[in-house]
Amino acid sequence: MISEKHFIGPAAIIEKKKKYIMPCLAHFYKNPQEMVKGSMQYLWDSNGKKYLDCYAGVSVMNCGHCNPDIIQPMKAQMDELQHVCNIYLTENFVNLAERLAEVTPGALQKCFFCSTGSEATEGALLLAEVYNGNSEIIALRQGLHGRTKLGMSVTGLTMWRTAPTPVGGIHFAPNPYCYRCPLGKKPDTCDLACANAVEDLVKTATSGHPGAFIAETIQGNAGIVVPPKGYFQRVKEILAQYGTLLIIDEVQTGFARTGKMFGIENFDVVPDIMCMAKALGNGAPISCFISTAKIADTYTRPGASTLGGNPVSSTAGLAVLDYIEKHDLCKNAAERGEQLRAGLRDLQTRHGVIGDVRGLGLMDGAEFIHPDGTEAPELLDDVLEEMKDRGYIIGKNGAGRNVMAFQPPLVITEQNVDDVLDELDRVLTEKHL
Repeated sequence: MISEKHFIGPAAIIEKKKKYIMPCLAHFYKNPQEMVKGSMQYLWDSNGKKYLDCYAGVSVMNCGHCNPDIIQPMKAQMDELQHVCNIYLTENFVNLAERLAEVTPGALQKCFFCSTGSEATEGALLLAEVYNGNSEIIALRQGLHGRTKLGMSVTGLTMWRTAPTPVGGIHFAPNPYCYRCPLGKKPDTCDLACANAVEDLVKTATSGHPGAFIAETIQGNAGIVVPPKGYFQRVKEILAQYGTLLIIDEVQTGFARTGKMFGIENFDVVPDIMCMAKALGNGAPISCFISTAKIADTYTRPGASTLGGNPVSSTAGLAVLDYIEKHDLCKNAAERGEQLRAGLRDLQTRHGVIGDVRGLGLMDGAEFIHPDGTEAPELLDDVLEEMKDRGYIIGKNGAGRNVMAFQPPLVITEQNVDDVLDELDRVLTEKHL
């Protein structure tokens, strides 16, 4: 049940957005709803309609909406101490840093806390430059790393590169997009050509000693693009030859989403620097970049983040880690992800609009295509609108905005997955897709 509070409704919100919010901020759906309540894997709108959330606020609510095991410690902390800035001594943020050092791969040890994923990637790139003395960066085509000036500049998706004059010294390598290989190769015979292209780029377009290579473990906004198994191992070998640091952006893939605590663990590679945000706070604004002591200890000039790692957000982060471990969300993400992909592949055999199914854990995509294989964003939009009307919130992404994206709270159940697959089947059948 939702409260008796009066809600102004979607139409009034849209009018206020037009008047008071910058027009860069769009919204999903032709007929959007006003969301007013959340509980674990469910949302409710201002009319009392209930929805199964299959997007988790874009990989944020891994532990579920308004999870009392997260909210109650935050409330208790707010009653005691809400904020003093991290230039003063408080306990929660160093305890959280200690926990993150324990759960991250390899020798990653020292953290810098901030508030958003954009800040984390920006800080990671700064640390790489400080350590290596070189500001050159290699990024991937169709990657997304934030809305700051540098974050946009290392973003390889045109629609997100607002800045008309990107930062210089950035080079883009082909992304490992097997379904639409930018090099025209086939996965079984390519010998990881996309990874080998990184070395060609270093030799021909850089000083020969670029400071950093940055990549998402799975490219979320590119359309849930999952690299081949050996991709990151090959890239790491190449980077080591040229003294280039590997920065892995786990902003969307972190905290059990892929069936591992961090997505890169699926590829048996340890990054030099790793970025995290989103699910770390389960709705509380907190982010972090973490590195080895050797690299981190070169960051000695003054640096702070006013709200980074404040007592309340750090409490949320500690509660998130506790909840993931206690409820084994890695296992649930792996099992429900296998179930979801199997169901989507079954739908693919009967509905030609689904050209490809891919993902890891509960970060999964179904690419919508026309009969000739071209991107079909208008068909996806129509299906997403209908699924919303039937009580299912599903995301979309992709360079062509044609990939149906499933990134639900990791507390989703077997029955939930069956329900969304059955409803999607009905919608695709009714629309003759």
